Amino acid sequence: MVKRAILFVVIVVSGAIIAAAARSSTRDFVAISGYAPGTIVVKTSERQLFLVLEGHRAMRFPVGVGRIGQTWTGRAVIEGKYLKPAWSPPPEIKRDHPNLPDIIPGGAENNPMGDAALTMRGGDYAIHGTNSPASIGGFVSYGCIRMFNRDIRTLYRLVDVGTPVIVER
Repeated sequence: MVKRAILFVVIVVSGAIIAAAARSSTRDFVAISGYAPGTIVVKTSERQLFLVLEGHRAMRFPVGVGRIGQTWTGRAVIEGKYLKPAWSPPPEIKRDHPNLPDIIPGGAENNPMGDAALTMRGGDYAIHGTNSPASIGGFVSYGCIRMFNRDIRTLYRLVDVGTPVIVER
């Protein structure tokens, strides 16, 4: 009887943890004002990305953002859209991680861009997927905005080149 009770508790707790993880990685719809529809707004202090919709609503996604000293704020536009992009580490990252290869093919397990990338500022920054989902919600990058792969696939379908991006603290 005790074994069954313990098993029941383990199953209930495991289910609660899985449900919480699913909720934290799923976009939701929230009220927002002060931004034009079609704008992407990243609030780094909240580690949230918002795609502003009509009617003062937005789709909200959890994200990983720049580490302390690596964050940026300002305005940009989506300049490129790429599925399964290859990645070349910028000089700063290569200096910090000299063992990285010069290029990581798109779709490779160790490619930090994940399933898709939306590039900005001449390719210096991107909103992209990640093959490290545990990094979502943290201050983890060199300035890029990381999303769960399923979320970047959704955002990729909803925005075009020229979409305005606002990054705030």
